[in-house]
Amino acid sequence: AVHRAVYDLKLADSRGKVESVRGRILYDFSGNACEGYALSFRQVTQLGTEAGPRVVDARTTSFEAGDGASYRFKTESSSGSAKPETVDGTAEKAGGGYEVKLRQPKAETHREASDALFPNAQMKAVIQAARAGRNTLNVRLYDGANNGKEVYDTLSIIGKRIEGEPSEKPLQRPEFEKIARWPVSISYYKTGSGESTPSYTISFELYENGVTGAVHLDYGSFSLRGTLTRLDLLPQERCAK
Repeated sequence: AVHRAVYDLKLADSRGKVESVRGRILYDFSGNACEGYALSFRQVTQLGTEAGPRVVDARTTSFEAGDGASYRFKTESSSGSAKPETVDGTAEKAGGGYEVKLRQPKAETHREASDALFPNAQMKAVIQAARAGRNTLNVRLYDGANNGKEVYDTLSIIGKRIEGEPSEKPLQRPEFEKIARWPVSISYYKTGSGESTPSYTISFELYENGVTGAVHLDYGSFSLRGTLTRLDLLPQERCAK
């Protein structure tokens, strides 16, 4: 579903030096299976720590081909007074794997012999697995995160279909009364790291149309709860004949 969503973030749990959190996620998704899918994502988080407040600002814009064969991305992130970091590049499926061409932080090309899904194809795969009644899904993911070279092994745990009214008001609308939804938790492990603890885990209620609610972000030392506060369903862009 083509949509815009806003999630308010609050601290759910802290196992380290983070004492308080407030923030917001802005999510804007558009496109179709023929032309491809565009995403604009921004997460701003103000952390209250023992050393004082710190603001983390991450912005991502991306475009993924409808068939999942190519991916363009640009991520800009800053933390506190540190110099902002930018990762800008493209990825194309090739020869059973994929090739990444980076423009920033420096111009370079690298190839992966093993295949991986790009983000939208990953979400489609999770929805298909949920429809089929599967409770786990393992896929490799490339999303251009961090330095643009990292690949993640992901483990999705899919629960039984949820019945009843959603807890978040933007989802309490006729359009969502008959749409299937499942509790999903996705853990991300850096490929080749050998670590048994995920780098981070995202949990949410996943609707069959790709909308998510009741978001929970676990970064290890602390976790955040994301409450959907606004949802705009936009006209679906049809494929050109």
